[in-house]
Amino acid sequence: MKGLFNFFMLCAMFAVVNVRASVTKDITPLQFKGTDTERIQKAIDAANRSTHCVIIPRTGSSNGDFWSIDEALRLPSGMTVILDNCIMQLSDKCRDNMFRSDNVGIGISDPQWNHNIAIIGQGKAILRGANNPRATGDGLRNLSLNPAPNYNKDRSSYGSDAGKEGKKQKSDWRGFMILMAYVDSFQLRDVTIEYAHAWAVTFEKVLHADISRIRIHCPQYRMLNGKRIHTFNNDGIDLREGCKYFRIDDITSVNGDDCIALSALDMGEKYHKNGDINSFQVTSCAHRGPEDDIEHIYITNIKSNYAGVALRTSDSASIHHVYINGVTVAKDPQVTTPYKGCPYTLLVGNRGYGQATKVPHIHDIYAQNLIGDGRMLIEVKSPIRDCVFMNGIYTGQLADGPIVWRDNTRELSRNVTEINLIKQASKYDDSIPKYGK
Repeated sequence: MKGLFNFFMLCAMFAVVNVRASVTKDITPLQFKGTDTERIQKAIDAANRSTHCVIIPRTGSSNGDFWSIDEALRLPSGMTVILDNCIMQLSDKCRDNMFRSDNVGIGISDPQWNHNIAIIGQGKAILRGANNPRATGDGLRNLSLNPAPNYNKDRSSYGSDAGKEGKKQKSDWRGFMILMAYVDSFQLRDVTIEYAHAWAVTFEKVLHADISRIRIHCPQYRMLNGKRIHTFNNDGIDLREGCKYFRIDDITSVNGDDCIALSALDMGEKYHKNGDINSFQVTSCAHRGPEDDIEHIYITNIKSNYAGVALRTSDSASIHHVYINGVTVAKDPQVTTPYKGCPYTLLVGNRGYGQATKVPHIHDIYAQNLIGDGRMLIEVKSPIRDCVFMNGIYTGQLADGPIVWRDNTRELSRNVTEINLIKQASKYDDSIPKYGK
């Protein structure tokens, strides 16, 4: 009897070990059937019931070279996606994000909070836009097959859906490569993002985020059948209403608009609904009070070819306690910049979106070690208070000095300190031919 008891105990032990092994086994899309999108989503759903981690490998996709994404991959709470030396690309039929938190989307009027989501790259992990995107640009852009290369009055941006009956003729929040909203604790690390259809990464009401070692290549154009097509508002990383406690570090970016934009903008009641497909963001832009302020943001080690860091508010919204250390903006001779070249390394204030304010709702901004060769180093467009700008080198030639105060913003601002801001104009010859033109 004792021997039989030991035998059953040994079998039970092996059963426990096998169960644990099956639970802890890596979950990948290779274990599922369907399109690339279906296989990855099935892997995410399976991991949500077990390991809470999905590994997307380099090989195993339907075409062998990259994983083709037809619609947004929806990430639940507690999910980690590891991009293992792989390439993921939006397909030409996709008109959606690549990754989105699963608590928001079309028609979700009352989004609930998600927690602890991570997207981590290993090796060379690349997220890429479609070869022929159906829609590009922010939510205020009209689609066109041939938009003008610079400013156009109809605010158009390229999209293959332009002119097609039954297809939405304006872009929207589905054009962002990664969209996280109502998420507490998010990580994005060691990822390269190429040719996003609008902003590369955007956050709405996100808390405690760590964004680091990101490489972005999103100029305001791309090649299609040997022809340059123009896309607009290609920001790198955007923080919208209610974003708090962010660390953004080590970002190298080729961008067609702001590399990093902090925007607390109430654009009016038209955009006050959650889940509205006709909005420029997936959640309401209505400012509800201090909970929707942007605050405690730490930005370090930023390199951009165009516009650097922008802080914009409207109406009663506020941005405060932002710490910036190390932003360099320098033209890239191989990339054509839009409009008339880089506007600024640091922008503080807003005149173009929502209701402007004469009250200093932007305060406690501490920025140091700024370098830029654009039209301005620092541009202030709204009244500010309790701010310090220290150690800045303006290498451009168009502004009289390193900081430009618009209209009467200097008189309306309070307790602003400028330390060691200098102009040292570069002797770079703009007549030198640019590569890639």
